[in-house]
Amino acid sequence: MNGTLAGPTSPSTTPDTGARTVARFAALGFAATGAAFLVYPAVRPWHDETTLAGAAGMASPSWVVAHLSAVAGFITLTLSLLAVRSLLRGTRGSGASLAALLLTWVGVGLTLPYYGAEVFGVPEAAAQALREHSATLLVPMTDAIRFQPAAVTMFALGLALLGAGAVAAAVAVARSGRWNRWTAAPMAVGFALFIPQFFAGETVRIAHGALIAAGCAWLAVSLLRTRTVSLESARRR
Repeated sequence: MNGTLAGPTSPSTTPDTGARTVARFAALGFAATGAAFLVYPAVRPWHDETTLAGAAGMASPSWVVAHLSAVAGFITLTLSLLAVRSLLRGTRGSGASLAALLLTWVGVGLTLPYYGAEVFGVPEAAAQALREHSATLLVPMTDAIRFQPAAVTMFALGLALLGAGAVAAAVAVARSGRWNRWTAAPMAVGFALFIPQFFAGETVRIAHGALIAAGCAWLAVSLLRTRTVSLESARRR
């Protein structure tokens, strides 16, 4: 129309307030996810869990805060991937983003009951051991909670699906052409390593939390720098 009032624009940089809002929501969600999974191992008590010191740690507020932080991280992760799915709809990463969302939703749904046991059940078992001043009670009671067949099966399956969902999210980001192809890779590696890191000690587990935090931070910054595209442009990619 009037070239003096509106300069030439490219479809790939067309302003889209709705998409910008979604991108900011996703960035906030990933930042919160990273912070939550950094707090989880950093705040968690790391005493020998066969001793009364270990029982005191498991019965402490720090234990509850640490595991509730993980619960919050799982929830914000799913909300973030929902926003990413919206951003990538119509791009080459659309199918992978849907797979990422579905895998993560199911994975988190299977994982959260186990964390509920860690938040509500394990501290009570530890408190009972402290009341009776008996470290020998601690391991049988906590193992009965943690290694109940249905519980541990759901937990392992949930975390495996969660890892697969994170990898699918990285694939979606790489295929979309919206960001650097490796933008979501560190986050995906962090969640893919969620099961193995349980077999490591304090230092490795805190480092694992830092990996997830760094990966989520990189993804969040990339989302905040997103130059939104029109739906027509996205579909042409």
